[in-house]
Amino acid sequence: MKDYLKFYIDGKWVDPTTPKTLDVINPATEEAVARISMGSAADVNKAVAAAKAAFPKFSTTSKKERVELLEAIIEAYKKRYPEIAAAITSEMGAPSKLSMQAQAAMGVAHFATNLELLKNYEFESDKGTSRIVREPVGVCGFITPWNWPINQIACKVAPALAVGCTMVLKPSEVAPINAYLFAEVMHEAGVPAGVFNLINGDGPDVGAPLSSHPDVDMMSFTGSTRAGILVSKAAADTVKRVALELGGKSANIVLDDADFNKAVAGSVYGMMSNSGQSCNAPSRMLVPAKRQDEVIAIAKAAAESIKVGDPTAEGTVMGPVVSEVQYNKIQGLIQKGIDEGATLVTGGVGRPDGLNKGFYVRPTVFANVTNDMTIAREEIFGPVMTILPYKDEEDAVSIANDTVYGLSGYVQGEPAHARKVASRLRTGNVHLNLAGPDLNAPFGGYKQSGNGREWGEFGFEEFLEVKAVLGYNAA
Repeated sequence: MKDYLKFYIDGKWVDPTTPKTLDVINPATEEAVARISMGSAADVNKAVAAAKAAFPKFSTTSKKERVELLEAIIEAYKKRYPEIAAAITSEMGAPSKLSMQAQAAMGVAHFATNLELLKNYEFESDKGTSRIVREPVGVCGFITPWNWPINQIACKVAPALAVGCTMVLKPSEVAPINAYLFAEVMHEAGVPAGVFNLINGDGPDVGAPLSSHPDVDMMSFTGSTRAGILVSKAAADTVKRVALELGGKSANIVLDDADFNKAVAGSVYGMMSNSGQSCNAPSRMLVPAKRQDEVIAIAKAAAESIKVGDPTAEGTVMGPVVSEVQYNKIQGLIQKGIDEGATLVTGGVGRPDGLNKGFYVRPTVFANVTNDMTIAREEIFGPVMTILPYKDEEDAVSIANDTVYGLSGYVQGEPAHARKVASRLRTGNVHLNLAGPDLNAPFGGYKQSGNGREWGEFGFEEFLEVKAVLGYNAA
């Protein structure tokens, strides 16, 4: 077991104000793999003070200086890439292949995207006699989750650095090792002291004082809707900017003119990827009622083909869920689906056969689900797909939009038809025919899935204030 007991504040590794530790558990073995320190409001004060002191100088650096800094970070990250991927596998259970090809890869991808944006972005423009200037928002507080840890760190840190902000990061205490390695990358790349600061801790002791801190100008949070509400409330008294990327319960409409074998099987594999622990997972598959039996057969075969097991083993497609807390929540919701009368197609409660240790969940599919059932309303955040039959297209759209969430949507069918249906979904993203992610497209949600956008130019501009200099071009 390795210790990661220091915080990164003002360009140095420092001890916490008050010693308090937490074990990091490997969900595949249920054993501790590391130990971290848990911070307090006193540590937040130190980190925010460092970020505040660094802001005047860093915010006025040239575009060229920040381009060179992002390039140095990318090079330093690449050297630690395999180590970061291995850390993600050990602390949150993603299969090694997924960690290498997707989880760790997103760190480089977001920095590369923001590097190109920075090179071409115009921070000043004219409107009539006024000069419009875009300036860094200031000191930013970041709270990031465990499910796509480096992705969520990089999609906040990269644009904030690119525009000249300083920051304090509180990563998830459940999966913190990758963030510690990321801080080492930042140090090696020569990020100026105080510009980037890292504190480990939980929501009440670190997240709340960071959100309410009067010297923090913006909070960017990714996590549950419940926790996002707490961040907003804590931030309200200081009227700081708040960007939230929260939960989802994405509808996946399979139209009658879709290729059902491809659409249904692809949806199951997409749902079970990362053990279903993605906020934009296609968890509610809406299918024509007259073809539900056909869908059930395809979904059952696809789910039962998924290899679940040791995330470091060759060929593993799905590892464990992240923690005992998460495992118990998912088990309870699977049982709720059974109790409320949904048809259990495959999977169910308990571990998959042959696995008696680790937080492994059976890839589970329910059919004959109605949109008032708990498994259709609540974000399960596990490998559980629900199949909901619809009468006609109007019914499908109505069911899809009948949710408090609005992060992602999916429509599968003949392209022109799918685009028409997509225009009616009240979601921040819509994936047509299982289209993959686009780092230049905005990511974020409607309704209780949050506010603000990440990724690409929209994410870049979240960290900019707009100033009008009147009379700048007056004769």
